[in-house]
Amino acid sequence: MNGLIGEFKFFLSQPRNIKTLLVTNLLFAMVLPVIEIFAGAYIMRNTGSPSFVVKYQLCMYVGVVLAALVNGLLLKYLKSAFVYGFGIIISAISLMAMMSISNVNIEILCLAGFLIGLSTGFFWTNRYLLTLYSTDDSNRNYFFGCESFFFSLWNIVIPLVIGAFLATVEAGRIFGDLTVNGGYKVITAAALFISVLACIALSQGRFKNPESKKFFYFRFHELWVKMLSLAGLKGMVQGFLVTAPAILVMKFLGSEGSLGLIQGIGGALTAILVYILGRVARPQDRIKIFGFGLLIFFIGTLANGIMFSAFGVIIFVLCKVFFQPLHDLAYYPIMMKAIDVVSEIEKRDGYTYIMSHEIGLFFGRAFGMVLFILMASLISEDFALRFALVVVGALQMLSLPLAKNIIKESDSYTDNK
Repeated sequence: MNGLIGEFKFFLSQPRNIKTLLVTNLLFAMVLPVIEIFAGAYIMRNTGSPSFVVKYQLCMYVGVVLAALVNGLLLKYLKSAFVYGFGIIISAISLMAMMSISNVNIEILCLAGFLIGLSTGFFWTNRYLLTLYSTDDSNRNYFFGCESFFFSLWNIVIPLVIGAFLATVEAGRIFGDLTVNGGYKVITAAALFISVLACIALSQGRFKNPESKKFFYFRFHELWVKMLSLAGLKGMVQGFLVTAPAILVMKFLGSEGSLGLIQGIGGALTAILVYILGRVARPQDRIKIFGFGLLIFFIGTLANGIMFSAFGVIIFVLCKVFFQPLHDLAYYPIMMKAIDVVSEIEKRDGYTYIMSHEIGLFFGRAFGMVLFILMASLISEDFALRFALVVVGALQMLSLPLAKNIIKESDSYTDNK
């Protein structure tokens, strides 16, 4: 108990904006599993097509990168925190609208994916910007450790609750005539309510806006070009982290309850780990955390590719749940340290790099999604589900030497100032 009190006091000792962002992200992290996991399960339930899920996701990523470009224009007139909150609310409303559609077809799914991507894009880009301005290299491990802890915690609770709720609805034990699709509508209404609470929490911060009004550039310092390459590799796997678990679990295990249970077990094993790492890890430990996460993910893709069975899917999803918070815990401080360095060298505002980073992520995401679609179209969907992940997992291993080089160059610049 004394330990928990000590951690809470340490949280209270953080600057106001860090506390505000962490509370906001704690709340919105409850909504993310609905957007990232159960939207794919909803599409699989109503279409039975993995390709539909992937096309929906690709359109969502188009919306995200467009939001990053539009956001730069909006910041000339609006506060970043306002656009951040707007993205949170519209994400929940867009998701609710998609799950209210009775006749699900590819055109509707692509439009819904684009709109959800546009709204979440406002959330993600402003989240990065406010975090960049509110943290420094000394407290970013703690900040992203807390965030990863929240995401892991809610990846335990939310999928279990939603899975149990939908299984109960499907069995007709408590809710009478409520259908599973009706259950999804109840879930999205709850997500909207939580999003409103997140916006109220965000309003307590005192955030600054970018000083520069020019954000779009085509040429960058060599260090940032390397960071964009790393972003492309991250984006390549990011799309599969969202789509693959829902597709594979629904294909082999057949229900949202199974999806929630597996996510919950994996999340329980990582939640405390990432918080402790964020609390005690030093900046020089990031590459070790980064490399360990990559290895776990590659093992998971191999298990799925070799077995391609219910057991293989369970191993893959557990590895994915381990990998994601470890990867983010190391990746985002590396990215923000690189932004600190290149923005000082090139005398540009931080949002310039956040926006270009989203473009780098998009090219990686698009590559991964197009790879799956081509494999599914030219060979079969089962082949794509089995081997696209292995290809992406193998390519991810290139991230390790690249990240190591970025850290070395960033540290060299700060040490020689």
